Amino acid sequence: MNYNYRYRLRPSDALEEQLAWTVDTCRQVYNHFLHRLNRTDDTSAYSEQKLLPSLKKWWSDLKGVHSKVLQKVVQRLYDNLSTLRERKENGYRVGTLKWKPPGEYRSFTYSQSGFKLKNTGGRTRLWLSKLGEIPLTFHRDLPDDADIKTVTVKQEPTGKWYAILGIETPDDPLEKPENPENCVGIDVGILKYAHDTDGTAVESLDLSDERERLERAQRDLSRKQHGSDNWEKQRRVVAERHAELKNKRRDFLHKLSNYYAREYDFVAVEDLDAKGLVELPGNSRNRAGAAWGTFLRMLKYKCEREGTHFVAVNPRGTTKECASCGVSTEKPLWMRKHSCPTCGFEADRDANAAWNILSRGIRKRLGSGRSESTPVETALPVSSVVDAKRVVETGSPTLKREGVSPSGRVG
Repeated sequence: MNYNYRYRLRPSDALEEQLAWTVDTCRQVYNHFLHRLNRTDDTSAYSEQKLLPSLKKWWSDLKGVHSKVLQKVVQRLYDNLSTLRERKENGYRVGTLKWKPPGEYRSFTYSQSGFKLKNTGGRTRLWLSKLGEIPLTFHRDLPDDADIKTVTVKQEPTGKWYAILGIETPDDPLEKPENPENCVGIDVGILKYAHDTDGTAVESLDLSDERERLERAQRDLSRKQHGSDNWEKQRRVVAERHAELKNKRRDFLHKLSNYYAREYDFVAVEDLDAKGLVELPGNSRNRAGAAWGTFLRMLKYKCEREGTHFVAVNPRGTTKECASCGVSTEKPLWMRKHSCPTCGFEADRDANAAWNILSRGIRKRLGSGRSESTPVETALPVSSVVDAKRVVETGSPTLKREGVSPSGRVG
């Protein structure tokens, strides 16, 4: 299996200058081959990479950059072109590849060779060809028998440097159970970030303080003269505030997705069009901040890693349909309780949706001829609300409460 491990680099001032110079040289190479792409027909990544040795004869700076790094720059250009073509074929309106100005090209990649992890004097360092050894914070060990395939060095807008190690392990993913017994359906929202069929409701992460600090920093930035030293200093403060928001949100999503992937044999979720939801009018900031698409992507790959079945179902009607009898009832957004006029079944609005999601997920996996909307004839468990802060601090949305076991399941 393939994974990415990210580590903070701690370069000296001299090494930091070398890293910045390498990034800028790669940016110029990218622009050079973009210029050729716009004026030459029938080019490819392979044919352009073959020009690199002759390019070094008159562009002497390229001798200070590892050959694999330069090849990946050319590959990056043609990967971007391929992405544009795919989007155009799928009906999107696309433009053209743009010239990369300073500040918009922030990384370079070694592949196959030119890098090595060294442990000298009890401290792990990353050796990169043409650059030397760079200290890094090795906060987690690599898996046993892991083979490092690529190393990407990236500078964040905050000015901090990171190394992303692309590794490959010989182990196959865990085998998924043929007949999963521990199943869960998850409904995501804004007030309650996740509500599952075991009765656990996880509140959304409160990032109001972080947003306020970001807005204050942005106001201060708007008062600075663009391009001045004070402007650059404040720009980094704004970048730090953005990084604060991003890191706290991703930490919450990682821990929540990890919990569901490890605790259950079968996970059913809504196949949401997160981008489309954000583009809808009204409340778009909260929908964007919820990062449902990121959560679902994390949950999917972690379920694959842990040997858990992951099924995404059509979300249409999951809130309106009764989980007991299947009758659809209109509900305005302010109505937080489901009450079926046909069978009299009552439950929390999100709990009812979670059971419909689980029902559709089971039907979809079984591949039966029945509709995804066929209800599961079962009673809903007691609901407990879990603070998002608990998820961040403990890595688990569990809560001991009467009627609910420590694992979050109904006792």
